[in-house]
Amino acid sequence: MGLNSMVELGAWIIWTHRNGCVFEGLAPSMSQALMVSNDERCLWEMAGARGLSLLLADIGV
Repeated sequence: MGLNSMVELGAWIIWTHRNGCVFEGLAPSMSQALMVSNDERCLWEMAGARGLSLLLADIGV
């Protein structure tokens, strides 16, 4: 269950970061995308996405 959420979250982060670069003229930035992904993960967990923190704990993040 957590793996599905992690894949969806990753796709969402890439999609929104790409849109920011294309439509808002933002520069591509891996560090910015990673910071946003951590914030989004917290929001997804509050919204009910289960297993994300367990997955990250398993890989040592």
